[in-house]
Amino acid sequence: MINFKESFALYLDKRMIKILLLGIMSGFPWVLIGSALSLWLKEEGLSRSTIGFAGLIFGVYAINFLWAPLIDKLKIPFLTDKVGHRKSVIIVMQIIILISLVLWSVLDPNENLLLIIAIGLAIALSSATQDITIDALRIEQIGKDERSSMAAGAAMAVVGWWTGYKVGGIIALYSAEILQNNGIENYWQITFIILTTVIILCNIGLNFIPESNEERFKQQKEDDNKIADKIGNNSFSKLAAWFIGTVLNPLLSFFKKNGVSIGLGILAFIFLFKIGEAFLGRMSIVFYKEMGFSKGNIALYSKGIGWITTICFTLIGGLFAIRAGAIKALFIAGIIMASTNLLFTLLYWTGKSELLFAIAVLFDDVAAAFATVAFVTFISLLVDRTYTATQYALLASIGTMGRTLLASSSGAMVDWLDGNWGLFFIITAIMVIPSLVCLYFIKDKIKFSNRDISSSSD
Repeated sequence: MINFKESFALYLDKRMIKILLLGIMSGFPWVLIGSALSLWLKEEGLSRSTIGFAGLIFGVYAINFLWAPLIDKLKIPFLTDKVGHRKSVIIVMQIIILISLVLWSVLDPNENLLLIIAIGLAIALSSATQDITIDALRIEQIGKDERSSMAAGAAMAVVGWWTGYKVGGIIALYSAEILQNNGIENYWQITFIILTTVIILCNIGLNFIPESNEERFKQQKEDDNKIADKIGNNSFSKLAAWFIGTVLNPLLSFFKKNGVSIGLGILAFIFLFKIGEAFLGRMSIVFYKEMGFSKGNIALYSKGIGWITTICFTLIGGLFAIRAGAIKALFIAGIIMASTNLLFTLLYWTGKSELLFAIAVLFDDVAAAFATVAFVTFISLLVDRTYTATQYALLASIGTMGRTLLASSSGAMVDWLDGNWGLFFIITAIMVIPSLVCLYFIKDKIKFSNRDISSSSD
């Protein structure tokens, strides 16, 4: 096991800055379809249930594995040869998100609700598609045998994600509040135009990230040729070989390595782990508003100070994952995550308190930081480098499926509880238990593509 100084030195690798940028690009769209859209609809008088079900657009993150095999091999004319395979896809998706923000800037939710949600779906689809390539490009920045660097890279990716999410939230909330206080009626629409600058700056930085695909393309071609040799060389067999090599091989590789029962156990854990966090996160900004906190309060504690807290504890969580192992980190993170949800119950029971609000939000950020870095490290260690994008997208999508499809009913649950937020947050705390039970029974049988960062611990 490497010592603390050697562990921390991994963060100083120049590749980590590039991974940080990729994380920012991945996290920023969640501000748009999460915080900004939810608060925009809330301030326009829409119900909690409507806002909650609008969150169904997040469901595309749960199914992006369906087109991940195509993204793993898709080449965009001219752009792929010019900037690289992974980066060309990211740039196209960023352009779609930018255009969507411009469209939002000219719409009124009371008159164009379905169109606004449809544009939100376009943002989610683009974001989910770019995540396929961002995660693959991030993993490919690290060598196959650099097990400790993989955990450090996962931590930096999480720091980047939260930076994109938190800083984007700060810009969105403060811009909206300042414009509103100055008497500007369409303050959210103007805010969306301001947010386009973040996209432009990120794409400038993307050009400085290196990309190499030769080894991956070579291995994929060898696998496709082996399949073609077995099933023949006619037009139909070539199509079948392409389908098997593109779609089935990534799935077969995962189950061949772990076995069917353990593989299913891994997928069950991934599906269940962050459901409670998602239920809380989907309704948190609505809860803050109903408790009487201003956009400025939310921006300061949830986005501003919370961002700093998240960065610090993500890096600490990364060090913990490096030294203790991904699986132990997941157990600790799950316990912390459930415990901090109960602070929101206390806030509801005691009434509006800026101090308790700050404590609850900051501890929630600490729990989310530990949970996310452990989760990302865990999945990153499972993938086969020949099918990086497809396998990571599959595993991440299953995790997202639990968080998005089920959490879309979070608003309806609060309504069903007659607005009893205290009981709602207790239920979200309990939701993590099934995943930890599942992990306990399979933890000694999981086979990583590389041995874990701390094989003696896991």
